[in-house]
Parts: sequence; structure tokens; C-alpha cells
Amino acid sequence: MKYFFSAQGIGQQTGLGLIRILVGALMLYHGLEVFNQAKMVEYAKWLGDIHFPAPTLLAYLGKGSEFAGGLMLTLGFLTRLAIIPIIATMAVICFGMSNGKFWMEDQHPFLFIILCLVFFFCGPGRFSLDKIIFKNKQPQLIVS
Repeated sequence: MKYFFSAQGIGQQTGLGLIRILVGALMLYHGLEVFNQAKMVEYAKWLGDIHFPAPTLLAYLGKGSEFAGGLMLTLGFLTRLAIIPIIATMAVICFGMSNGKFWMEDQHPFLFIILCLVFFFCGPGRFSLDKIIFKNKQPQLIVS
């Protein structure tokens, strides 16, 4: 019971890592639609109906970024680079396709943006390939 009534957690890095894996898996799940031809035709038609240019290309780019970005986010591989196309895709969905109605409708694309920003600013947390590859190197600021 002490754990539930204290301010101490299991660790910020562990929590970030677990949440990153879940967010990445959800994004990967949504991106799997890139392999469903019928769904992709439907998305391209929808984009064409709301006057997006090159709707088929944009549908594949969006779903492709969800798939590739979700996979990279789940693995914690090049996390900060992986989330940039995810943020761009979710911003187009939230503000371009849903007319920015994220307060009352279509909230999940905006929540993906917020969660990706957390990983952009805080890093991937534990259980990531980034931690293995870069061995916890801290970025160096160059001041001239």
C-alpha cells in the first residue's frame, strides 16, 4: 500500500520505455493498413473527396509513416527521427482532415502528437535500441 500512497514511482526511464513500446505498437497496428489494398483505396478516395493533392500517394505516405515509425518507436530505434513523420502525419489528420476538432472529436491523433513530443523531449526511456547503440551518450551543446 505504501507504493500507492507515495510520490515515488518505479522510475522515469522505465515508465517512458513501457509507454513508448505501447504507443509504438498502437501506431504500428494502425500502419498495418498500408498492406490492405481495399483500405488504401478507401483512404485515397477520402483524401480526394476533401481535395488533398495526390491522394493515393499521400495515403501511402501516411500509412507508411505510421507503420515504419511505429516499428521504430516500438524498438526505440532512432526514436527522435522516427517520431517526426508520425507527428507530421497525425498533424495532417488532426488539422487537415478533421479541421482541428481535437477538443471534442478526433482526439486520438492529437494524443499521438502529444505522446510523440514527450519522447522527442525526454528520449526513448529504457528498453530501447537507442540506449544500446548510443550507450547513453549525452548530447553536447556547442557554445561559441
